[in-house]
This record gives sequence, C-alpha cells and structure tokens, in this order.
Amino acid sequence: MRFSEPVRMANDGDHSPVWARTKRRRGGANPIVGVLVTLLAVFGVLTAVLGIKERSLAEGGAIMDGWIAAGVATVKGEAPRVADEAVDTAGDAADKAGNAVQAGAAAATEELKK
Repeated sequence: MRFSEPVRMANDGDHSPVWARTKRRRGGANPIVGVLVTLLAVFGVLTAVLGIKERSLAEGGAIMDGWIAAGVATVKGEAPRVADEAVDTAGDAADKAGNAVQAGAAAATEELKK
C-alpha cells in the first residue's frame, strides 16, 4: 500500500507535516514606506469623501486646499514667536550654565588655597 506524500512526511521524524508548517514572514519592509502608503490611503479616502459630499472632486479639493493653506498660515505666523521663545530660553540656560561654571571655579579655587 502506498501512502501519500503528507502521510509519509508526518511519519518521518525529521520533518513536520505540511499542514503544520508555519509560513515564515517575509523580511519586514521599510517602515517609512508603510507610513507613506498609509498617509496616501488616508488622503485618497478623504478626497473621495469630500468629492461625494460636495458632489465634485474639484470642490472637495478646494476644501482641502483651504485647510492646508490655513495650516501653513498658522505655522508661518507661529514660527517667529516660537523661535523667539526658543532663543530666549536658550539664552537663559546659557546664563545659568555660565553662572554655575563660575561658582564651581570659585569653589575649586578656594579649596586649592587651603
């Protein structure tokens, strides 16, 4: 009596049955590609939804253009203020670091004099 290939492989101690084998995952793709594909999918769905809502892809695109323009204007308007705050914070940190170095140097000088 002849047995089929899966049965022979199941009886063989060195091999596992074909149906019990796990498929190896292919090496992971670059995560940046996954993020880009996801963003493009979200953009496509948003375009389709706005196109259906406005009954025109051009009108839906115009709405999205308005959102993007408002976001860019907000960033441009906030950027100088945020940069000024960052410069002020960095200046304060530099002053504190300089004062700490001077205090440490003075303490070290006093210790060496003793």
